[in-house]
Amino acid sequence: MKTLVINQDSQTQRMAFQENQLTSLEIEFQRVPSYVLAGTDDPVYKKHFDTWQRPLSVTEVSCFLSHKNAWEIVSSSDQPMLILEDDAWLDIKTRGVLKELSDMNGIDYITLEVTGSNGKKLVSKKPEKIIFGTKLLRLYQGRSGAGGYILWPSGAKKLLRLTSNNQIGLADKFICSCYELNAYQIEPGLIIQLDQCVYHGITPPLQVTTTITTRTEQKLKFTHKVRYKLRRIVGEAKVGINLLIHQFNTERRHIILSDNFKNST
Repeated sequence: MKTLVINQDSQTQRMAFQENQLTSLEIEFQRVPSYVLAGTDDPVYKKHFDTWQRPLSVTEVSCFLSHKNAWEIVSSSDQPMLILEDDAWLDIKTRGVLKELSDMNGIDYITLEVTGSNGKKLVSKKPEKIIFGTKLLRLYQGRSGAGGYILWPSGAKKLLRLTSNNQIGLADKFICSCYELNAYQIEPGLIIQLDQCVYHGITPPLQVTTTITTRTEQKLKFTHKVRYKLRRIVGEAKVGINLLIHQFNTERRHIILSDNFKNST
């Protein structure tokens, strides 16, 4: 399975890290340059910043459009691909899992990632399959984190359809809001973003700081505030309905992280 690495031109150290780890794992990869916006005066930013449940910052819009570029690559292919942000750290078992998953059908999206303290997810109580010693759980809510996930062409097309009216958002939350996706979670988690290592008590192989900021200089009119509030209400209502529908066959909990990360530090 091919891997797409989203990387800013300025983040050469991160790309070197990815090249080293993916080469050592014998995983084929392609660099996808991050989308770069000129600033708040950029026409693309002005077109998209107010389409989510709150105003988006320049880096948040850039991040989303970078993932969208990766989705377009997957959509035009005939095979699933692993999409990585350039600060994703992979478990040594990742290649074996990717190999077994590459021929599976009926799946749109699988996250291999474990997030931090707010990363509880709504997953099936029992795994649907064992993949290279890991559990494949149905994922119903909480796809937080866009550091490492597998996307099938069918899933890419579903996500891209949601952007057809110029609607975008926070990359991970946008994925979460696409209830059409046949989504799954690998456990134990095989990917962690480097800035999440502290929460899990492990030492990252590369020290990084997040390049995403939520700060925006946009001045909001009353009508904008009302619009954002309504969007949040609709979004929370969908979450609540989803929880009710799947309350008997799921559990909401943190995903276990692979012990191999601790053993490698």
